[in-house]
Amino acid sequence: MLPRSKSVSGSTPQSTPDSAPMPGGPGDTGLPLGNAPAGTPRPGVIAALAGWSARHRTLAITGWLTLVVLAVLCGTLATGDAARAVDPGESGRAQQLLDAQDSDGSIPENVLIQPQDPSDTGQFTGNPELRAATQHLVTALRQAPGAIREVGSPLEEHGERRVSEDGRSGLVTVSVPGPDDRYEAHYAAVVKAIEQVRRDHPRVRLSQAGDRSLSEAVNEEIKDDLTRAETTSLPLTLLILLAVFGSLIAAGIPLLLAATTVAATFGLLQLVGQWVPFNSAASAIVLLIGVAVGIDYSLFYLRRVREERAAGHPLRDALRITARTSGHAVVASGLTVMICMTGLLFTGVDVFKGLTVGTVLVVGLAVLGSVTVLPALLAALGERMDGGRIPWLGRRRIVPKDSRFWGRVAGAVVRRPVRTGAVAAAALVVVALPAFGLRLQDAAVTASLPPGVSAAVDAASAMQQEFPGAATAARVVISRTDGSPADTPEVRRAVEALHGQAAGSGGALREPITAEPVGGVMVVRVPLAGAVTDPVANQALKTLREQALPAVLGSVQGVEHAVSGKTAIPHDFAEQVNSRTPAVFAFVLGLAFLLLAVTFRSWTIPLVSILLNLLSIGAAYGALARVFQDGHLESLLNFNSYGGVVSWLPLFMFIILFGLSMDYHIFILGRIRERWLAGAEPHRAVVEGVAASAGVVSSAALIMTGVFTVFLTLSAIEYKMLGLGMALAILIDATVVRGVLLPAAMSLLGERAWAAPRHLPPRRP
Repeated sequence: MLPRSKSVSGSTPQSTPDSAPMPGGPGDTGLPLGNAPAGTPRPGVIAALAGWSARHRTLAITGWLTLVVLAVLCGTLATGDAARAVDPGESGRAQQLLDAQDSDGSIPENVLIQPQDPSDTGQFTGNPELRAATQHLVTALRQAPGAIREVGSPLEEHGERRVSEDGRSGLVTVSVPGPDDRYEAHYAAVVKAIEQVRRDHPRVRLSQAGDRSLSEAVNEEIKDDLTRAETTSLPLTLLILLAVFGSLIAAGIPLLLAATTVAATFGLLQLVGQWVPFNSAASAIVLLIGVAVGIDYSLFYLRRVREERAAGHPLRDALRITARTSGHAVVASGLTVMICMTGLLFTGVDVFKGLTVGTVLVVGLAVLGSVTVLPALLAALGERMDGGRIPWLGRRRIVPKDSRFWGRVAGAVVRRPVRTGAVAAAALVVVALPAFGLRLQDAAVTASLPPGVSAAVDAASAMQQEFPGAATAARVVISRTDGSPADTPEVRRAVEALHGQAAGSGGALREPITAEPVGGVMVVRVPLAGAVTDPVANQALKTLREQALPAVLGSVQGVEHAVSGKTAIPHDFAEQVNSRTPAVFAFVLGLAFLLLAVTFRSWTIPLVSILLNLLSIGAAYGALARVFQDGHLESLLNFNSYGGVVSWLPLFMFIILFGLSMDYHIFILGRIRERWLAGAEPHRAVVEGVAASAGVVSSAALIMTGVFTVFLTLSAIEYKMLGLGMALAILIDATVVRGVLLPAAMSLLGERAWAAPRHLPPRRP
């Protein structure tokens, strides 16, 4: 058991230059800042670094700004194409076969032709207006010089394959060729031809959807979503910071650290992106994490400095105490987040590599800034850090106080820990129960955005009704093992035999099936039944891979094939992620346990921490299943449920939440342990520690919850899922878990919570 000092009965332990950074506490680094009184322990690395920065503030601030500028300039050194992610599984092999071709590929587009009047039930083949519009479109496309490679029409041979089952609609398929520098002009010529036919045939509806139009629609909507999120969340964050600190300068410090950290990170990522794949989705996530940790770490630091100044300590001593307590908590939290994020590498998925590197960089820089430029900036500002006070709010917020509300809650909990803890845990378990039926399924492009947001997505939805899978067809890449061209009579006959396989597949494989040579390979597009990513589509993909293709290509010597496409890519991604998830969980939980054991010199604290984190994450999973998978709150949140949750979200949430929640956990436990080491009884230490830390934890949680809640207002269902899951988990973590379950657990453990493991001897004063 750790030796403790005794406080005077009835008094609250206060930090002093000699006693506040209690040796053995979570913030103990062994060393004070600056010139310590005789007899105090020597400072550790964190305190020494912060102390040097506070004494040499001009050099520290200049050094940080120089680092940020150099990091931003690193982005200009990036030349050439950025690294490209390779999809996992067979779909990735298909992509590599295509990338190896010297020839410029082509991108398919489709045009659905229907009567403008929905009540018109006439047949396509018997409707002269539809046939005239179709012929006009085909002629216009073929007259565009070099803009198309192939056109398929319901008016040509085997045209019945491009007529819907009810006979009312026709489909024109277009292959738009490259090279990349001319593709835009080719695509524009196709769009121009379609628009011309629309004007000339007003009683005919032409709906365009394909690889390019759908990708462009989704990408544009994502950009608009992220812009709205940034313009909404940043002012919201500033308002919350003003309410927390009560002064303009104090509120601006966290934003300054977050902004410079994010700027430096993205500058470095421009250079790193030459070797590690990094996409726009990862950029958005890294931005969010950078803002979150930058503000959180500043909140922890600023709150402690204000608290020590309010206790009567001069600024120099306040900075010294803060470095040894909150500074150490920041470093421990940052290491936990970075270690957790490296668990994503166990998935072996390329897109997670860039996300991991970006997160490690942004968190590492935030930690570095928190223990260097932040103390230097506070030392330089001095009393001016509270400048620009907000009327009626500034005076009350400048002096930090313990939270009376959370103090009363913690007091009630420690008096009846079993009852209150059991009720809170049972409530979270009930909320988490739907998670056991969680079905991982990526959203099809037609399910990602709500109706009316994108014309291309609406066209794809209409096309899906008449020609299932046509706008999102599977892509079969056929190549010869000896490197010779795959466009041979034998391969052509095998491709033609696919039509027979489709007819005998029970509706799993659909028409129209198209084929074209791309360089030395043959690319065949096969529409699949189902809603692109649902179980029906996955079963159709299995039929194509395991039955149809072996049946037609098995007898052709010297060829190989691989299937990719909008069904195969998410299917293969989910398969690999799911197979590696146990390893990721084991890695994150194991290293988090060891890190917490070393930080707190205890076995029980890591066990309790992990169990509490799993409870809050499980509750968030359950809410996701209840809302998005089961379709509750569809009208309120403006989405259409497709019966699943995106495959990457649960693993991502586990890693991010597990790392970020440690910010609060380490900070609160550190305050509890300080009180205990100062002589308070275990129950009293819990109440005082929770009350002292509740203000900053609630503020940090409020900011993060507000930022993620903004995502519920965006269009893409993936962002809505991310916003609800993260906001709810953070809210539960900062209230039920930290305010009720943690005090209950610590109260039940009592002195045993701080029992040092045999192989981790306690620090002694």
